[in-house]
Amino acid sequence: MKKIAIDAMGGEHAPQAIVEAVLSLVKQLPQTKFILFGDKNKIENCLIGVKCERIEIVNTTEVIDDSDEPVKAIKQKGDSSMVVAAKYVKDGQADALFSMGNTGALLACGIFIIGRIKGVKRPALMPTLPSSSNKLGFNMIDVGANAQSKPEYLIQWAKMAELYAEKIRKIAHPRIALLNNGAEFDKGDALHQEVYKKLLKEDLNFVGNIEGNELFSDKADIVVTDGFCGNIALKTLEGTSQVIVHEMKQSLLNNGIIVKLGALLAKHGLQSLKSHFDVARYGGAVLIGLNAPVVKTHGRSDKRPVYYTLLQIDKMLDEHLIDEFKKYFLNNN
Repeated sequence: MKKIAIDAMGGEHAPQAIVEAVLSLVKQLPQTKFILFGDKNKIENCLIGVKCERIEIVNTTEVIDDSDEPVKAIKQKGDSSMVVAAKYVKDGQADALFSMGNTGALLACGIFIIGRIKGVKRPALMPTLPSSSNKLGFNMIDVGANAQSKPEYLIQWAKMAELYAEKIRKIAHPRIALLNNGAEFDKGDALHQEVYKKLLKEDLNFVGNIEGNELFSDKADIVVTDGFCGNIALKTLEGTSQVIVHEMKQSLLNNGIIVKLGALLAKHGLQSLKSHFDVARYGGAVLIGLNAPVVKTHGRSDKRPVYYTLLQIDKMLDEHLIDEFKKYFLNNN
């Protein structure tokens, strides 16, 4: 029986959104147990009338807030839902950890409680993002777990992302690109130039540099970047998409009957576009390089992203992804 430890108190819509997602998955995943950590009364209020032996509640008395300093929080809030859930994973009472809470605190829980895979220099945060013509999207690593990076970090991230893409997304020989400020081999600072040279020597399907305006162009299945640039790129993509959606809605609402009729005629196309760029179905961001799957979704997530992220975690367990990572680093160190 697979066991997923769930921080049920992290996120704006917790625990309701989390419980709803779990209830949607109970029949779909009969070999998976869901352990929910948090305020027992609040969680049980979302489960009124529901009895399932594969849903367990572990009562905790504290919550790590977004405003908390990550390392200090995991030390001072030892009975928080996130910390206790991480300890269950460390002790082997659960196989994976999910949270919508404080990203920095989750990173700290992953490193200091669950621990890094032997040989991994730095864990990295890796989401799956949509691309223009590829329904499988692309992975970007690292998007913020490391503010400073060394060439060897990015090489390890590229390899772990490759294994993830092959095992979880079922992409054979995934195309790997390096995010840079130009396509030429000699572009970028010393870090990126060195990484470019090293990637050429690795047994990877390295396709060269990719620029920020090409991220959605389906030129790569994996985009490797340092955490500083990756975080800026990700936040820029998120902010731009939010502005476009907001402005489009305002335009359709405020520009008269002709525009509204046009929108009605284009409804099918707009729904198709929305579906294609539906980030929820790609699951959460994986904190890759740890001794167990640790995955998070955005703090504003509702039921749908949580549902798909729990499916993602379940697949990672089915494919024994962490064992693949450990095998690789055992043979390459």
